[in-house]
Amino acid sequence: MHDRDCLHRFMFEDYPIRGHLVHLDAAWRALIEHREYPAAIRDTLGEAVVASLLLAATIKFEGVLSLQLQGDGPLHLLLAQCSSGLGVRGLARYREGGLTAIGTGTGVGTAAPIADLIGTGNLTVTLETDDGSRRYQGIVPIAGRRLAESLQGYFENSEQLPTRLWLHADATGLSGMLIQKLPASDSQPQLDIAAVDDAWRRVQLIGETLTAEELRSLTDAQILHRLFNEDDVRLFEPSPVYFRCRCSRERVGGMLQGLGEEETRSILAERGEVEVRCDFCNRAYVFDAVDVARVFNVGVAGGGGTSVH
Repeated sequence: MHDRDCLHRFMFEDYPIRGHLVHLDAAWRALIEHREYPAAIRDTLGEAVVASLLLAATIKFEGVLSLQLQGDGPLHLLLAQCSSGLGVRGLARYREGGLTAIGTGTGVGTAAPIADLIGTGNLTVTLETDDGSRRYQGIVPIAGRRLAESLQGYFENSEQLPTRLWLHADATGLSGMLIQKLPASDSQPQLDIAAVDDAWRRVQLIGETLTAEELRSLTDAQILHRLFNEDDVRLFEPSPVYFRCRCSRERVGGMLQGLGEEETRSILAERGEVEVRCDFCNRAYVFDAVDVARVFNVGVAGGGGTSVH
């Protein structure tokens, strides 16, 4: 199918309005390959992954954007991350007992109502550069029935950029669309503010007519023609999207250092090795006695140790 595992940017030629369309198939299946999430949790995680992609695509940076939902409901923690190169990963932490009474939603977003899953909580968007020199964080309360509504509140409160999102997730794939009204630039002094505001209202209303099936199955060119055929819209070349975990043996070694030498050696003595499994990709990192010595004494040489799936 066309336009899978890629992100398309588009721009309205006559107005300061831009947008993104994204679809994940293989990348989504790779992300959840080692997890058996209940459908409500899986689809909410999928919506968050799509949203992290759409948000990351609006920013010029070198690093990682994290979208985190945390609350007192059965889904007490959800984390989706997207790198500046459009590599994604994500995970969810939930309590089984609280999911029995939760249904699913309808429309473009088919995950369960977000308040039923998260309860009272917050949505946090964090942007961190690769070199650690810059870190930005915006926090807003969970609001509305859909994740897209909470994100709309984030943009209004933290970014001051009018933004709308449409998200869809199921077991086989993810899709999403973002439109955003930009400030008029100095190169566009001829733009009439009232005309721009009218165009923005119209674009949002038309976007609301997009169905989940259309967002999931149509190509991006077809979606734009279906919605905005009366406007002059430029569709740019696609950018690939992929599943990428950022775990590494060095990062795990740093985690063991944070755990402490005494605790790490206690685990080693009890089990004969220390195994750490990545929550995102399920890769196992195994540290034997020589590896543990190297973690806590950089002067110890030697190989040893393995990492396996």
